[in-house]
Amino acid sequence: MQIRLILLVPMMTMFLAAPVLAEKISLNRLSAYLNDLKTARGEFTQINQDGTISTGTLYIHRPGRMRFDYDPPSPALVMAGGGTVAIFDRKSNEPPQQFPLKRTPLSVILARDVDLGQADMITGHREEDQVTIVTAHDPENPDAGTIDLMFTADPVTLRKWVITDESGAETTVVLGDMQRGMKLGASLFNVQNEVRKLKDH
Repeated sequence: MQIRLILLVPMMTMFLAAPVLAEKISLNRLSAYLNDLKTARGEFTQINQDGTISTGTLYIHRPGRMRFDYDPPSPALVMAGGGTVAIFDRKSNEPPQQFPLKRTPLSVILARDVDLGQADMITGHREEDQVTIVTAHDPENPDAGTIDLMFTADPVTLRKWVITDESGAETTVVLGDMQRGMKLGASLFNVQNEVRKLKDH
């Protein structure tokens, strides 16, 4: 009996000393967080595949609207509105590249009613280093790439996402502290208005 106890004590000590594994945040909690995110504004840092870094201000107005205002010297502006994602080069007279929002990974965040547990495009849900990662990929639009959404808990907060395109190139967007609940004008997300401004420039 004593031998058994002597053997068990170090095993119990090792078990008690082991780090507590964090549990991943449930898809229901993540869905509730995204559905509650009506308007938000904050700084972002974008890390591109080639290692270059861009910064700017992000505006979100759910459902369906988002705007990335890049800081100079970047001429880029990315807008989602009216069911379209438009990528502008403000130093060019060329019209923006436009894609249906539903064919881009951003549609996961901007859907009217987010239900990650029922979304066909959710292909992964895991925890790494106290971060919950949800992977989404639209099987009907493989060229749209995949998105990894990364959340922390207490309170649930979207911290960053990584978009991987069909060639394997990754773009990471890291979010700063987001202010929520403010009024955001519709013009911020009006793609056609921005197209007209580009023509008049």
